[in-house]
Amino acid sequence: MVYATVEDVEARFRPLTPEETTICETLLEDAAVRIDDCNADASPDKKKIVSCDMVKRVLDTSPDGQIPLGATQSTVSALGYSQSVTFGGGSYGELRLMPSERRFLGAGNKIGSYSPIQELAPEAAS
Repeated sequence: MVYATVEDVEARFRPLTPEETTICETLLEDAAVRIDDCNADASPDKKKIVSCDMVKRVLDTSPDGQIPLGATQSTVSALGYSQSVTFGGGSYGELRLMPSERRFLGAGNKIGSYSPIQELAPEAAS
């Protein structure tokens, strides 16, 4: 099951080559598995947005020389022929959920705790 189509990715990104289209279809399937693992109960619209964002990060190879998605810093020099791009940990070229996407899907850090052995304990008398 996928939550977005190749057309959804193209509408939010750019037209894809035939080779990228094939890769995109596979990545959308993989993204759906990761999203369901995070929160299968999230709304379909949120799942579509996150699926597209995850795939865009992998497909962005910056063929036109622009700064790639996920870059946190970029430095360009002139006559010394230097260029540097810094990426946040694991945010570029890897199919993964970012912390902000986990929160968007309704998962992530929540206040409180849960112990699996709580279910084994008898109910406390009211």
